[in-house]
Amino acid sequence: MELIPTTTVDIADTCRLIPSRYPPVGVLDQVASPEDLDLMFELESWTNDRISAELGLLYRLPPSEWVVGRPMASVIMAAFCHPSVNGSRFTGPDRGAWYAGLDLETAHAEAIYRRAQELAEVGVFETRVQVRLYLADFQGEFHDIRRDCEEFAPYHHPTSYEASQDLGRRLLEAGSNGVLYRSVRRPGGTCIVCFRPRLVSNVRPSAHFEYRWEGTRTPKIRRLRETVR
Repeated sequence: MELIPTTTVDIADTCRLIPSRYPPVGVLDQVASPEDLDLMFELESWTNDRISAELGLLYRLPPSEWVVGRPMASVIMAAFCHPSVNGSRFTGPDRGAWYAGLDLETAHAEAIYRRAQELAEVGVFETRVQVRLYLADFQGEFHDIRRDCEEFAPYHHPTSYEASQDLGRRLLEAGSNGVLYRSVRRPGGTCIVCFRPRLVSNVRPSAHFEYRWEGTRTPKIRRLRETVR
């Protein structure tokens, strides 16, 4: 494998946007350790559709990597247990990761691109999608391919993830924490992908947005007012 440089990061307030239909609290927030999950399965059983849907590919990850019993544990693990059918830039369909932009504009550009691709497949740009912003912090050593050079160009291909998924697989197997890379959807933006659930720290929900497509590929972005309870 080619030599990929690493950078020690201490980054706060990275931005991840996910559809707000997914609840912020789930099974993994309620257990104190991975061993407690076995008892929960005995009580509610795998026939419980909610648990089965929530845990996804959990058992493909080593229990030592599971995040349980802390705020936003279910949100964190969902990123790893519910990968896209075709994978994402650095991960395949068998294991997900936490993808985020280092700023909100980059996170919007990445999230909108993914949704717009889905709409393009059906040929209808008329819909509304509500998304929740999650902020997260990262500390540690990450591989860094942000340099704009021929060597790293295949990992930033606008439509093919073949080279980047292969790199991600090899880095994961070699023990990498994740990758810093240039945003392909927002020139000048930076993204981070974290391969290790336990390194996704201080996760907290933030603003709520609506993407509104009205016949064009580019939606209007509206920040929603929070309901006071």
